[in-house]
This record gives sequence, C-alpha cells and structure tokens, in this order.
Amino acid sequence: MTMSTTRRRLSVIAASAGAGVLLFAGSAAAHVSVQPGTADQGSYAKVAFRVPNERDDAGTTKLEVTLPADKPLTSVQTRAMPGWKAEVEKTKLTTPIDNHGKPLTEVVSKITWTADAGTRVNPGTFEDFEVSMGKLPTDTDKLVFKAVQTYDSGEVVRWIDLAGADGKEPQYPAPVLKLAAKTGATAPAAAPATKPADGKASVAAVAEDKSDDSTARTLGVVGIVVGALGLGAGVFAVLRASRRPGSA
Repeated sequence: MTMSTTRRRLSVIAASAGAGVLLFAGSAAAHVSVQPGTADQGSYAKVAFRVPNERDDAGTTKLEVTLPADKPLTSVQTRAMPGWKAEVEKTKLTTPIDNHGKPLTEVVSKITWTADAGTRVNPGTFEDFEVSMGKLPTDTDKLVFKAVQTYDSGEVVRWIDLAGADGKEPQYPAPVLKLAAKTGATAPAAAPATKPADGKASVAAVAEDKSDDSTARTLGVVGIVVGALGLGAGVFAVLRASRRPGSA
C-alpha cells in the first residue's frame, strides 16, 4: 500500500467517524423545546417554542401547543409570523381567577400554528414560534407544554411525555419551562459554619442540581467516544495493512 493510498483511506475513515459523531449528538438534542428554558416566577415572559425539522423527506406544516390547565395564565399573545396562521382556543374556568382586580372566567388553553400554502419548516432547519405569556405562577418550579408536530407527509409526532421517576428523558419529551425565584427575592439564610473541638475547619459537601439536558449531553459524549474508538480502530487497521510485505 502506497503512502498516498494510506492517507486517502485515513481521510475517509476520519470523515465517516466525524459525521457519525455529529449525527448522534444532533439527534440526541433535536426535539420541540421552550427557549429560553427558564423564566422568573410571577413575571411576564416572552418565550419561543423551537421546532426543529427531523425528517429529510418532509417539512413541518403545523404545531399545536397545549397550555397547562392546572396553572392558567391570564395573558397569552402570539407574535405574527409571515406564512403562518395562529389560532387560540379558550377554556371556561370553573373558578374565576384575578386579573388586575377583575375576575377572569376564561383563559387560552391551546395555540395552533398552521402554515400557509408553500410554507413549511424545511429539512435541516428550525422555526421559533413566539408567545408572550403571564403572569407565571409562583407556586411551582415548572410549566409543561404538550406539543404536537405535523409534517406535510401526514406524519404526526406527539411531544407529550414526561420524565420518569429516574429522571431519564423520554423519547418524545414535552417542552418544559423552568420557573426560578424572581431576581432580587430574599434567599434563605445559610446555616452558620461550625468548627470541631480541635479547631480545624470542617468541610461541607455541596450537591449540584443536574440540568434537564444531562441525558442529551451524556448521549452526545457517548457518541463522541464511540466515534473516536471507531476512528482509532480504522487507523490501526490501515497502518497495519500498509506494513504488510507486498501491500499495493
């Protein structure tokens, strides 16, 4: 095997391994999500439902988002999008809620975006569907929005599943908006540090919260490792072959 042949084969192996890693990492994170993923409790926020197109032979032409019925929002407004029509559905409340001193008897429960003829989210692209909403509740740390994505091929993907007790992300996770304590709110006082009798400072263990995308990151890392192992095996095989007597 000549040096130029060896180099060509190594290049092909490297390109294939790199493509596999990118494909694996991309598929782990591609799902309908809320952007940004965090907002302040008790505030009004502008969010976007980000919809990636996961098919190579079809485009997204419809998105349905259901708002949480147990946490009704007093204000929900969609942003106009060229080529798309937004429709809202409202639900009557059994118990009216306060809206700036006035009772509110119905709230938006669902938003449906439908593409005009000739418009769609094309393969390899994404679209942001923006919504202004509030007031966000103060008695929960998250809002779950179940979404349904429809392709022009007729395929329907339901992003409605919740993480299990083990925290593992499901195959079709529902978009989640995390709610954080409003900036400037008084934080609980930290417990005073203690010293043991011998005067040596004690060491406190600090636990860090895991982020929602830990699963996607883990899968991405696994994909990179697998790709690297495949690349190494391919390089070893090519170099070994090039050293054999009589190799062309």
